[in-house]
Amino acid sequence: MNIPFNKPYMSDREVQYIREAHANGHLAGDGPFTAKCQSWLEKTSSTQRALLSHSCTAALEMAALLLDIKPGDEIIMPSYTFVSTANAFVLRGAKPVFIDIREDTLNMDETLVEDAITDRTRAILPVHYAGVACEMDMLMQVAKENNLLVIEDAAQGVMSGYKGRALGSIGDLGAFSFHETKNIISGEGGALLVNREDWVERAEIIREKGTDRSRFFRGLVGKYTWQDIGSSYLPGELIAAFLWSQLEQAEEITAMRMSAWQTYHILFDHLESQGAIRRPIIPPSCTHNAHMYYVLLPEGVDRAEVLAALQEGGVNAVFHYVPLHSSPAGVKYARTHGDLSVTDSVANRLIRLPLWVGISDQELQQVHRSLKNALGCEDDYC
Repeated sequence: MNIPFNKPYMSDREVQYIREAHANGHLAGDGPFTAKCQSWLEKTSSTQRALLSHSCTAALEMAALLLDIKPGDEIIMPSYTFVSTANAFVLRGAKPVFIDIREDTLNMDETLVEDAITDRTRAILPVHYAGVACEMDMLMQVAKENNLLVIEDAAQGVMSGYKGRALGSIGDLGAFSFHETKNIISGEGGALLVNREDWVERAEIIREKGTDRSRFFRGLVGKYTWQDIGSSYLPGELIAAFLWSQLEQAEEITAMRMSAWQTYHILFDHLESQGAIRRPIIPPSCTHNAHMYYVLLPEGVDRAEVLAALQEGGVNAVFHYVPLHSSPAGVKYARTHGDLSVTDSVANRLIRLPLWVGISDQELQQVHRSLKNALGCEDDYC
């Protein structure tokens, strides 16, 4: 059988709620379903305010506006991330400063941050790779000691935690993604978590095209007017209706993904013990959401050949990011600090395996067999 990398999950409720949204006569943003989604996010993450957006990219752009990022400001971040992490700040004239990642979690190496700080540094931007938390205690301490802000790129981190706290709720701001490749989806979509009460009102204004429209609908002003810079960052109510069904099932979705993740982890134990791969590492302080199952190939193994062999075995496995520091725009708009050898190595060796709600044990076994064959392993030996 052919096994796709991803299958977007949908139950029978999403269409029902979309019909309800239409029947309500409210298809533009900030309708009843948007309110339900934001309330759920606020309750489960303990944030001051959750604001739905049309993408995680939009949430990060809102964050840059909230921070009043100016040309020449520097934002410390990993290079091993999606382009939106950097782009949101480059659009404001800032310069991303790329540092290396850890070998275990593939997250930002928190021990490298302090040395990368200059008099132009405004913020630290940790990215929680694969829904596994960065070392937030140390990052928050460095930020406090250097009067910096922290924006969490928790695009992959819905339903994940760090020492009992939801990802996205620890820094000053957090950003979620509900893209169809994520665990909880709405096709496209995102959310900004505002963890500072004194930023909530301005965040609402920025999200509503720079107007105080949200305060108007709460009856706090007689009419709404242009107050600040901003843009149209709201998702439509049909998107929110779809998302509400997913959020209602968030625990079940996470449990089903976790079951598949654990099956992979058991199946690939022998390949790791033979030195054929390295499995994901989850620190004890982290509660992850089974967003992704990846393996790292040994140095010198041709990943393209392994991916081609997996494809021949009916398995659509894929690589992940091309590091931003090696991209044309990364060279033009950003700078690196220190050696990024771990980033370069991981980017050339990582393979993401199919993982989605409903993947069967038979399919998981096929992925296991196909990878074993692609690596030239027989009878569990390589």
